[in-house]
Amino acid sequence: MLVKNWMTKAVVTVDPATAMNDAIKLMGKHHIRILPVVKKEKIVGVVTDLDIKRASSSDATLLEVHELHHLISRLKLKEIMNKQPVTVPIDYTSEEAAEAMAHNKVTGVLVVDHDQRLAGVITETDIFKALISVTGADRKGVQFAFQIEDRPGSIKELTDIIRQYGGRLLSILTSYDRVPQGYRNLYLRTFAINRQRLPELKEKLSACAKFMYMIDHRENKREIAE
Repeated sequence: MLVKNWMTKAVVTVDPATAMNDAIKLMGKHHIRILPVVKKEKIVGVVTDLDIKRASSSDATLLEVHELHHLISRLKLKEIMNKQPVTVPIDYTSEEAAEAMAHNKVTGVLVVDHDQRLAGVITETDIFKALISVTGADRKGVQFAFQIEDRPGSIKELTDIIRQYGGRLLSILTSYDRVPQGYRNLYLRTFAINRQRLPELKEKLSACAKFMYMIDHRENKREIAE
């Protein structure tokens, strides 16, 4: 899932000389938390709602209210912006963008094209939407989680059983985190299964792999292994 398919393309940008008050109004009007700062089509920085909060409160304990408002009205974005914004290429995957956000501890990054021009912005909210889409969580199916042997065919054994019960697969995800050597965790999301046959299906699946949990999102029923 490429960043270009999930990013916001109609990006609101500002000039370095923009007053902070004007930036606050823009963020409120467009319901955004990130403002790329551009000069002559070149990215020179970025301002977030956190940057504005920090600038607004830096001297709040020392100044009276009217003095604080006067100080804020004089501040320009070039004085508070991050001059080294985190950027990702337009052909990055959403996972790579998420990794860049986590590594840099930011809630969004600027997306640049092959000429290093601003192409869009992708935020943690966009990543959440991509995650919901790729996992099929919005389809309200049934998710199974198992710890399986890390060998060829171990996933197929389980998916074949699900298909025998008329189930269709929405997503198949695996992880090697926090598992013994030679194993991995498997997360299967399915739909079109007769709910009355779920206990029987769970029993057959559990005979092939270590059961971790089953969640029926439509009925909001959960079975968690102890």
